[in-house]
Amino acid sequence: VQLQASGGGVVRSGGSLRLSCTASGTIFSIGDMGWYRQAPGKQRELVATITGSGVTVVSEAVKGRFSISRDDARFAVYLQMNSLQPDDTAVYLCNAQRVDAGRYKFPERWGQGTLVTVSS
Repeated sequence: VQLQASGGGVVRSGGSLRLSCTASGTIFSIGDMGWYRQAPGKQRELVATITGSGVTVVSEAVKGRFSISRDDARFAVYLQMNSLQPDDTAVYLCNAQRVDAGRYKFPERWGQGTLVTVSS
């Protein structure tokens, strides 16, 4: 099971981006999914998570600007980012919890990350 993130890029302050992350392989179900980010010289931090029933948690730093959603038919999670600011510059990583791949069950899987750069 692999997670592939995409959608990062360079955007001006105030702009928008939509990140996507899709899980591939033989998958029966995925529990919580989420996005984290890591800026240069800083620790990894939670951005947003979403449960299998659609309950979301969004960090205070991005509340009101970012939203998370998922498509269970595609085993995908999305992050809509609006009103981007230079402080949002980071590598964004997707995460999947309790991945049921039939014979194998993974407590957690991480994507490779996608870089978001916001210029002032």
